[in-house]
Amino acid sequence: MITDEYTKALEKFISAMQNVDSPTPDFMAEAMTDICRILRIGKVEMLVYDNEAAEHLGLANVHRFYNCGSPCLGEYISKRILTADEQIAVYRVTVGNDTEPWTDDERSRIDIFIMLLSTFNGKFRLLSLTHRLTFFDSDLNMYNHRHFMMMVRKLYKEETIDEFAAVYFNLRRFSIVNQQIGRENGTRVMKRFIGMLESLTDCSDECVCRIGGDNFITLIKQDKLDKVLELLSGTGITYDESRSERIFISATAGVYVIPDMDSFILPTDIMDRVSMAFYLARGSAKQDVVFFDDALLAQSKQNNEITACFPKAIEKQEFLVYYQPKVDIRTRTVAGSEALCRWFHNERLVPPAEFIPVLEQGRDICKLDFYMLDMVCRDIRRWLDTGVRAVRVSVNLSRRHLSDMDLLSHIVDIIDKHEVPHEYIEIELTETTTDVEFKELKRIIRGLQEVGIATSVDDFGIGYSSLNLIKEVPWDVLKLDKSLLPDYEKDDPIQKSIMFRHIVAMGREMGVECIAEGVETKEQVKLLEENRCDLAQGFYFDRPLPVKEFETRLVDDFKYDR
Repeated sequence: MITDEYTKALEKFISAMQNVDSPTPDFMAEAMTDICRILRIGKVEMLVYDNEAAEHLGLANVHRFYNCGSPCLGEYISKRILTADEQIAVYRVTVGNDTEPWTDDERSRIDIFIMLLSTFNGKFRLLSLTHRLTFFDSDLNMYNHRHFMMMVRKLYKEETIDEFAAVYFNLRRFSIVNQQIGRENGTRVMKRFIGMLESLTDCSDECVCRIGGDNFITLIKQDKLDKVLELLSGTGITYDESRSERIFISATAGVYVIPDMDSFILPTDIMDRVSMAFYLARGSAKQDVVFFDDALLAQSKQNNEITACFPKAIEKQEFLVYYQPKVDIRTRTVAGSEALCRWFHNERLVPPAEFIPVLEQGRDICKLDFYMLDMVCRDIRRWLDTGVRAVRVSVNLSRRHLSDMDLLSHIVDIIDKHEVPHEYIEIELTETTTDVEFKELKRIIRGLQEVGIATSVDDFGIGYSSLNLIKEVPWDVLKLDKSLLPDYEKDDPIQKSIMFRHIVAMGREMGVECIAEGVETKEQVKLLEENRCDLAQGFYFDRPLPVKEFETRLVDDFKYDR
């Protein structure tokens, strides 16, 4: 009779353990109640040692699966097993408060029971390890992107997702933080900042997850959104307690306040929309936080259309080169020009602001840059062949090119294909903000100069590393940003005039040509003359011109009015 009862209890235990992925102690106790009663077991526990040294010292993590009555400590059965992750598990089954020792038959059955328990625990430990590898970021010991999506799907299924907001954020200029305080301290600062954010999540459905690097995403109740954004706006984090040294950490963020379930959004829409807001915030010089709205959705659709029709537009040569003259301040003649892109699409001229930022999100901008260089070289070759006065033309290259190890050969191949002398080409690059980009920039600039191609730094004066940039890199031309020129109707002209004068003087002493961008007024031209700035570019002289109209400025007797 007891054999039949034991068999049924064992089958019940096996069935229960097979149908659960992560059993709780209460569940396990309930599943093994009948077996323990029949075999007179008072306590079942597992002692886990990290290694043999820990086992020798008795340093164990104890997991108690069953405890009933007052177990007799005088008799127990134990089994030592080496786990898959090289820890040591000791299963210990203690007799209940019966004074009778176990029979041989009972001991045999308890051995089988321990082996089953070990098998199931091994399965659950493996599932736990798999879950951790799948849903955790091991570097910071926190949830990852997969966990975020799992929680979104769970809340979507429960129809409570509309109580939450998603915030996708990036720790601003964190590569510079690592440079300043070291990577180890940087990691400590990152963990503490994220810990402060996690302290706001007191609901099991809220989470902070790492996307990768210094990018994170959080799912938070909407009534806590203001507190989250307040923290992301910036706070001081201590990284050296002994000297009370702190560093200021802030973030750029995209926010999606999830609407009610009647809006027919899908779980994947949440990630798409908060990402859209984040990338807009990261690319903005004015907004640290961007909220997703319908206007962003419309912009996204437009961006997708631009990306989709770009290959055909390149093939059909819809992108046109417009030339904005660079004027010699002394002679008022055209001394060069900048090649600017215009897109003639569907019977209208598309402004660069509508398509350049979209193409810069991927590698398409690099294709457009090479296309523009090719078109400029065609024009210069034609001017040389037909007797038109050729001038040096500057061509912009996106920062995206800095990851191209063969960029120098690509540039030279295009120029040489049209047999254009190298002195007629100038390559414009913008200031960089990361150490990796800076090193690549120096390599490329030196390589271009070795083959006689001029280089210029665009928008000089608005970046964080302007002075270091001209100290470390041998530029040929400084393009002074229009923000350095005083607006005589709004600014204090004296302060900006002093800054402008010293920058031009510094450039002249270093043997670097200076050109002022955005020149729009007679007063600004006078400032350039007084400070011996070489060149000017701006609407005061000319807007960007179609190639045929620009060629009319290249005749020998053309001069701009003084």
